[in-house]
Amino acid sequence: MVPPLVFLPPEFFDREADVVARALLGVTLRHERDDGVVSGRIVETEAYLGPHDPASHSAAGRTARTWHMFGPPGTAYVYFIYGMHWCLNAVTREDGYGAAVLIRGIEPMEGLPRMRARRPKARRDRVLCDGPGKLTAALGVDRRCDGWSLTGGSALSLVQGDAVPDAEVLVTPRIGISKAVDWPLRFVWSAHSRAV
Repeated sequence: MVPPLVFLPPEFFDREADVVARALLGVTLRHERDDGVVSGRIVETEAYLGPHDPASHSAAGRTARTWHMFGPPGTAYVYFIYGMHWCLNAVTREDGYGAAVLIRGIEPMEGLPRMRARRPKARRDRVLCDGPGKLTAALGVDRRCDGWSLTGGSALSLVQGDAVPDAEVLVTPRIGISKAVDWPLRFVWSAHSRAV
């Protein structure tokens, strides 16, 4: 018998972004679509702390693009980058604040044939979802998911997973940014990620 899904509640996200970023390691990201379920275990995240964080989108204030980053805790904030990739974030802290966690990498679990079809250039399964744009492509996440609840109220959700021991977590500066580059806000599950 398959155990019932336990969605992460809004209270899980109503904390500082760095705390949530660490806690999301081992959690399952799940997207239920008409063609079936795709999912993966989160193995890499980055925290964006809010308006005082110069690398955060919220530093410029609330705009049409960042509207959902200022939403209630547990909201999906999805944005387009480099004219080619979607990035998925989980909003943290209280409604209106503007902090979030970027989901940078997952280990595929369900729906591998669908992931492979969406990412035909990936030569091996281990590289299907080892980057923020790769995982959104593999899971079929795009602008339509922006503003969705990740707490069980939509087809895109975060489901309770296994606890990750501190000894297996690598904390490093964030990557791919030009401001606050030395802040140690990237969290990697070293035993399961290629990004070490």
